[in-house]
Amino acid sequence: MPIDYFGVIISFAGGLGLFLYGMNIMASGLQKAAGSKMKELLEMITKNKFLGVLIGAFVTAIIQSSSATTVMVVGFVNASLMTLGQAVGIIMGANIGTTATSWLVSSTEWAEYFKPETLAPIAVAVGAVMLIFSKRNNIKQIGEIIVGFGVLFIGIGMMTGGLEPLSQSEFFKNAFKELGENPILGVITGAVVTAIIQSSSASVGILQSLAFSGLVTWNSAIYIIMGQNIGTCFTAILSSIGASKNAKGAAYIHLLFNIIGSILFSIIAYIFFEFIKPDIGATSINLLEISIAHTCFNVANTVIMYPFSDILVRIAESIALRGKVIEDESEPVHLDDRIMETPVFAIQNCVKEIVRMGHMSYDNFKLSIDALMNKDEEKIAKVLKREKNIDKLQKVITEYMVKLCSTNINENEKKTVTSLFHTVNDIERIGDHSENIVEIAQFMIQEKVKFSETGRGELSKICSASIECVKNSIDALENGDVDKAEKVVSGEAAVDYMEKDFRAKHIERLAKLECDTTTGVAFLDTLTNLERASDHALNVAQGVLKIK
Repeated sequence: MPIDYFGVIISFAGGLGLFLYGMNIMASGLQKAAGSKMKELLEMITKNKFLGVLIGAFVTAIIQSSSATTVMVVGFVNASLMTLGQAVGIIMGANIGTTATSWLVSSTEWAEYFKPETLAPIAVAVGAVMLIFSKRNNIKQIGEIIVGFGVLFIGIGMMTGGLEPLSQSEFFKNAFKELGENPILGVITGAVVTAIIQSSSASVGILQSLAFSGLVTWNSAIYIIMGQNIGTCFTAILSSIGASKNAKGAAYIHLLFNIIGSILFSIIAYIFFEFIKPDIGATSINLLEISIAHTCFNVANTVIMYPFSDILVRIAESIALRGKVIEDESEPVHLDDRIMETPVFAIQNCVKEIVRMGHMSYDNFKLSIDALMNKDEEKIAKVLKREKNIDKLQKVITEYMVKLCSTNINENEKKTVTSLFHTVNDIERIGDHSENIVEIAQFMIQEKVKFSETGRGELSKICSASIECVKNSIDALENGDVDKAEKVVSGEAAVDYMEKDFRAKHIERLAKLECDTTTGVAFLDTLTNLERASDHALNVAQGVLKIK
């Protein structure tokens, strides 16, 4: 009876779709249930790489993808949440964690009650009831995990059932025989398939489905697994495009680790199957044996490479550091879309980026006052240039926070982000007042006028008080410092008093013709900008006090 290849393709494609969808649902539910615990886990990683290996394995087992874990690590490194030295342990552990899926798939052989036809309908039914009828979020999340588990097993059943007719195909038998006899071809096949579907877990699942039909030999399976570990690096390399040098380094560590390990174990496998036990290489491999081989390879690779982790970091850094980089302060340093999967980190890094913008704005504010008092055209140009960068950065931060609000963040996190929207606008407005001050300086240079000694003395006092307000507000934001925030409250009141006092005194001088009106306009405009910059510093400080 001829094989219905169209039916095989349809069943396999449908099963693969359900398998991937089930993995995605289960991972999403587990991530939501984990919540801020992910942050606590990752904060435990300091210089202890071994702990990083364990956490990398655990997190990957939860989210069912070493690619996803590595992409997350690339994001953390890019956002300065983690160093390359800390990342290397997690990347190594991720390869061990990714074997969890292959054990789930092979459970159809080693656990009687884990057969898809037995467990999947029960899991979907129980999970659906929890999702639909429960009002509690934690119950819904557990329901989501169980539904994902069930859908994943339905997908496995469809894939293995759909591929079963291929066990009679001489073409596929010969194809896998060829892959087993040609290690390079086997490795390339595993790498290409994994790179296309961007999941080594799913790729191993496909291999196990083929093995269920008795098509896969030991040697072809081993070489394909080696290639799968290389192909899984493709996603991380893609995600590092346009990222910082350190983030690229994290992706290169992942690539180097898997390439070196795959080459080493492919050579060992070739020697074993070709010269030591050639009869084993040609025999069929089952699902459980694939799980064992997959796990043994990833654990052994980690054990062998772990002592050389620092060398891996240095090599990755040297590759990443090639090429000239032009620094642009308008580009964000701490923001990365990849860390939105863990909103608590994304919010923390929004604060870091806003603080960085705050320091830029504070430096510009000081420089603008210096430029005004000394009529320094070079400093005026610097202020105007940096102001453009501050404006660009404000737009980037705001867009990032808008995207963050559309993710699965809780009410407290939404309140924090809302407060940060106001903060970033206030910091940008301080920058605007710096621009206004240097425009006053340009006006005075053009008109060839200067402040009187009395006027300079008054401006010096209010300038110092305004600068102190802005500095304390940024320090309060950076460190969550309530004392600094309260200093801004009292400092801003002092600026308000000085602004009114000096304005009244200057109007008196104008009435007595002690200074000309051109200088008078510049003086009063300067007072206004200093006072308003202090108002925005007060808003920043009040935001800190509100959050605290």
